[in-house]
Amino acid sequence: MTSVTKAELRRAALERRAALPAAVRESLIARAPIEGAVLAKTYRSRVAAAYWPIRGEADPLPILAELGAAGLTTALPVVAGRGMPLVFRQWRPGDPLVAGPMGLKEPGAESPATEPDLLFVPLAAFDRAGHRIGYGAGFYDATLAALALKRPLAVGLAFSTQEVAAVPAQATTIRSRL
Repeated sequence: MTSVTKAELRRAALERRAALPAAVRESLIARAPIEGAVLAKTYRSRVAAAYWPIRGEADPLPILAELGAAGLTTALPVVAGRGMPLVFRQWRPGDPLVAGPMGLKEPGAESPATEPDLLFVPLAAFDRAGHRIGYGAGFYDATLAALALKRPLAVGLAFSTQEVAAVPAQATTIRSRL
């Protein structure tokens, strides 16, 4: 039996995601803020963070808009450096952003840093056990490990077409709620 690598799973899942019709994307955008609000209320979240969507990712910005309107502090990540945990800075839709690495947009240094207790994370692929495959740089693995003692609720945001049978888990893999 041949085992499939993370790189192969990532590539195949991203191809499936890229082929999704606009109606599927719009359906997630309509439903995600409702689900995000339920999670925030259930887990009594005060600070919610998400990511700036790139390359056809599920868009979390409507979730942040909904949660910000409900009174939560909202934030986006800032890349501190390769291999380092992300820094989260307060941001609300409409606030200014600066160009970051890898085509990301980030809040500027003037935005206060914050620590999320609810974190929507991007992913390329996932399995039912809550394991995720990112893009390979390890930013979210490092971030979730750094936040582990604070135990934020990490929620992978993706389309069902990105699901795989099993992600080859490593010692550094941290599960997300999917």
